[in-house]
Amino acid sequence: MGRARDLLVSGALLLAGRRRRRSEREPTVPPGASNPRAELAAVLLLLAGGLCAVAFVAVYALDRIPDQTQYLGLSLGLSFLFIAAALIVTGTRLVSTEEVEDDYPVEEHVTEQETIAQVVADSGNRLTRRRLFRRALLAAGGALGVALLTPIASLGPVLDVDPFYGTPWKRGRRLVDETGRPWRASDIEERDFYTAFPEGADKEELGAAVVLVRLPKNDLRLPAENAGYAADGIVAFSKICTHAGCAISLYRSPLFAPNDPGPPALVCPCHYSTFDPATGGTVLFGPAGRKLPMLPLRIDGRGELRAAGNFDGPVGPSWWGVRLRGAHA
Repeated sequence: MGRARDLLVSGALLLAGRRRRRSEREPTVPPGASNPRAELAAVLLLLAGGLCAVAFVAVYALDRIPDQTQYLGLSLGLSFLFIAAALIVTGTRLVSTEEVEDDYPVEEHVTEQETIAQVVADSGNRLTRRRLFRRALLAAGGALGVALLTPIASLGPVLDVDPFYGTPWKRGRRLVDETGRPWRASDIEERDFYTAFPEGADKEELGAAVVLVRLPKNDLRLPAENAGYAADGIVAFSKICTHAGCAISLYRSPLFAPNDPGPPALVCPCHYSTFDPATGGTVLFGPAGRKLPMLPLRIDGRGELRAAGNFDGPVGPSWWGVRLRGAHA
């Protein structure tokens, strides 16, 4: 403990002595003439670069404006341009460029380092508004850094992920088609698939769209956790592929068993992830990392299809389900 304290005290005394020697020295580079116009130009260019970087963030957030990609490129490009121009003005008009020739003693390395440091320190004497320039440089650099980090937001939410687990489905909600007409169990035929939505909900809402297929009851091999999810052979799954979020829009239904022995399957057209409805939406083929979320169904007294609860898992691409949280209404 005592040795560490002695080292700290010695270091503080050494730094104080070096600062005192530097302050007593004559400037190595003669102070240049003040150049207020160049200083003002550098500060304004830095501020313009910072504003363009802020504009990039604003354009990125307002994703509904027309020609968004062009405005993103323009704002970020102008930010780089203005900051580069400010640095050029600083380097050519405000930083001293005098050359100092001297024969350095071979063994006096410490003195050489101090001389070089003094040259660097004195070369900025022409900046009479150093504090303003530093703040402008910090603001421009900080805004540009935020702009460069902004696209990371597209990788997905980090803090508020609850909305991605909510769906409009709940027990008793009726299944309707695109026109709002209720689906009846008798409408769903084998070898075809249908799209359904929760009655009264926004069709664009996350987790709203489901696909319906009817399978022979003897072909159903649902796992224990999905027992009772089918209604007279009709099963329902989220229409959002668990790989990249594309819409499930293909249904492979074999017509001739000897030539096409594969089971009926739901297929995503983007990357051909294939899911088996008979086993609860498990992955048969493709890059999908998990099964399709399954919606439990029941048939009411009028023969209409209703939800018997919510999905058995989170809806959407795999990164939405990494926290292993279930869907909620």
